[in-house]
Amino acid sequence: QVQLVESGGGLVQAGGSLRLACAASGSIIDFITWHRQAPGQQRELVAELAAGGSTYSDSVKGRFTMSRDKVKNTMYLQMNNLKPEDTAVYYCKTEIQSRDFWGQGTQVTVSS
Repeated sequence: QVQLVESGGGLVQAGGSLRLACAASGSIIDFITWHRQAPGQQRELVAELAAGGSTYSDSVKGRFTMSRDKVKNTMYLQMNNLKPEDTAVYYCKTEIQSRDFWGQGTQVTVSS
């Protein structure tokens, strides 16, 4: 069974940085997407890391960067120059054999 465990969220002032981690167990992860959901909003895709490269939504492009530690089977989302509108619960997700696996989510709060 694939499990994704997220960590790294917290409270930060605008302009600050956080690094989220998504540790996987049960399978080697080659593909991951990061999503976020703000209160009262739909969950949105913010970044995708696949074999062909990475893509970012316009709202985070230039500020967020994904990376991967193959030894630890962990994916990271480095978030710089955070803005209050980045406040949300952040989730990582992977897909294996047509099944989606989600992390539990981690809260990111950016104060102005």
